[in-house]
Amino acid sequence: MIVYPAKFDRAKDGITVTFPDIPEAITCGFSEREAMEYAVDAIITVFTEYIKRRQAIPRASKARGKSMRLVVLPALEEAKIRLYEAMRETGVRKADLARRMGWQKSQVDRLLDLRHRSRLDQIEAALAKLHKRLVVNVEDVPRAAA
Repeated sequence: MIVYPAKFDRAKDGITVTFPDIPEAITCGFSEREAMEYAVDAIITVFTEYIKRRQAIPRASKARGKSMRLVVLPALEEAKIRLYEAMRETGVRKADLARRMGWQKSQVDRLLDLRHRSRLDQIEAALAKLHKRLVVNVEDVPRAAA
């Protein structure tokens, strides 16, 4: 699970959300729910740019302080980020992966696009070409967060 701490600062006009590990990600919302939704979107937006620029995805630090909340990325986006990280780790470029899979490079582009609704079986197939596998885990959610 990819989880980042975020600082939720309340003001008269809403809640501003910032991330100690992702300084480019800043957003706000009028309610806690809206601020959390926008926080996930802010991370995805910044990570999309990191992937385009071939930058490393930053590791998350521990949450500190009462104004900090944890922002959890959706499973599909996590799978795509893990694929990207595996490609960086093994030195495999998009064109290399496309060749290994018998795909066009544009198909790999879509697979790494955090806004594209890819299929998990495609991500699994790509990871297999990197000698990796996708592992899914189900956890209980604390009652207060549900």
